[in-house]
Amino acid sequence: MATTPVSELETSLEQHRSELVAYAYRMLGSPFEAEDAVQETMIRAWRGYDRFEGRAALRSWLYRIATNVCLDMLNGRERRARPMDLGPAREPIVENLHTPDVPWLQPVPDAMVADPAELTVERETIKLAFVAALQHLPPRQRAVLILREVLRWQASEVSELLETTVASVNSALQRARETLNAAALTSPSPAELTEEDRTLLARYVEAFQAYDVEALTKLIQEDATQSMPPFDLWLRGRDDILTWWFGPGIGCKGSRVIPAGSANGSPAYGQYKPSADGGYEPWALQVIELQDGRIGEFSFFLDTETLFPLFDLPPRLDG
Repeated sequence: MATTPVSELETSLEQHRSELVAYAYRMLGSPFEAEDAVQETMIRAWRGYDRFEGRAALRSWLYRIATNVCLDMLNGRERRARPMDLGPAREPIVENLHTPDVPWLQPVPDAMVADPAELTVERETIKLAFVAALQHLPPRQRAVLILREVLRWQASEVSELLETTVASVNSALQRARETLNAAALTSPSPAELTEEDRTLLARYVEAFQAYDVEALTKLIQEDATQSMPPFDLWLRGRDDILTWWFGPGIGCKGSRVIPAGSANGSPAYGQYKPSADGGYEPWALQVIELQDGRIGEFSFFLDTETLFPLFDLPPRLDG
């Protein structure tokens, strides 16, 4: 076979990077591990390209490599979780705050994984609840469901990729569907933000920065939920959320909140708490789910050291 020029090969491989990151993120539940997996995929593709010889479509070949990389990475690992996976909602008191040693599901910027041509589909299948549900599946079932249900591959294509039978693929898909159906997934946030949604979010930012309990009460669903990884405590109900904010979480009063694009198909914001030096220090990446014209879910990711750079948020704000 004639040797492919380096620049041409690089272009051919790179055009698949974004969709491979999206695939690896759904498999692994971490944008950082997804990037590592795709980088390893590209390295293996470079090294093995001379043996590829065009026996299959380049995209299919890359997905085979990426799947094997992800399966290797998942071997023996605990699944990534959300606080909701670990137990029921608890009372909003500081004594219920614990930081168990578990790998947490991490949010991903939409810009890393979303194909603008298929943005609606991408948003639905990178939702935090959906990706968390995927983590309950055995790794090969996870791969089958993503390839069949999300990427719309034929069963024969998946069986070839996984080097198994069509019957095995169909059986794995059925079991995976049953697991996801049992999770009773909902999709609170709209596929596209309307002008009313944007107005709601602007009102939320204003109310949160003012710590205006009356305004916040009007904006939050009565049955809203809140989680705060790496703490396992999560809250259900507007009353408990506001009890927390105006009780143990009162340190958030006076925070500044700035837009951070979108994460997992939902609006995201960087929250900075007042600092003793007069400025503002990073506190949380807020991911907001909307539901029926109000806020239905708050996910406050407190690992700002790793997440703020990923979302291009400044390390701190001046006073």
